[in-house]
Amino acid sequence: MATTPRMLEYYRNEVAPALRKEFGYSNDMQIPAVAKIVINIGMGEAIQNPKAMDNAVRDLADITGQRPVVTKAKRSVATFKVREGMAIGCMVTLRGHRMYDFLDKLVNVALARLRDFQGVSADAFDGRGNYTLGIREQLVFPEVNYDRIDKVRGMEITIVTSARTDEEGRRLLALLGMPFKK
Repeated sequence: MATTPRMLEYYRNEVAPALRKEFGYSNDMQIPAVAKIVINIGMGEAIQNPKAMDNAVRDLADITGQRPVVTKAKRSVATFKVREGMAIGCMVTLRGHRMYDFLDKLVNVALARLRDFQGVSADAFDGRGNYTLGIREQLVFPEVNYDRIDKVRGMEITIVTSARTDEEGRRLLALLGMPFKK
């Protein structure tokens, strides 16, 4: 049996009771929680260089501990020289213990390693309590070996919560340690 992630223990013992008190929830199922985390790397360069996709998949697998799915174009776009079915990115959906381990690593290690970091935007919510942030380089994660990368790539990280409003989602992530700008 694997040990319970540190962030999950913190959520259960500190965050959930604080949210319950702050928002006046009468039922434990009303308390917002993180449902899943989706990490996406868009690969425009994969059209000219198919080998780049293999490197992006390897980097994303190293970061998340889970094999990514290669995403394909849904329709052809002549302007971008993209045909339907071409590989144009890769993504991973994390749930459960891996999700909490990744969130812990993101908040406490990766964001702290960003240059000139003053916090993440508190306005990147979608209206339903879900948060998306972009990272410009995969090197902020400790699992990525600098000598093995072929190119610096950015990624989009979407944190899907069970919160019904942006205010609830923002408070949940703030209590979990997300460093929002003041």
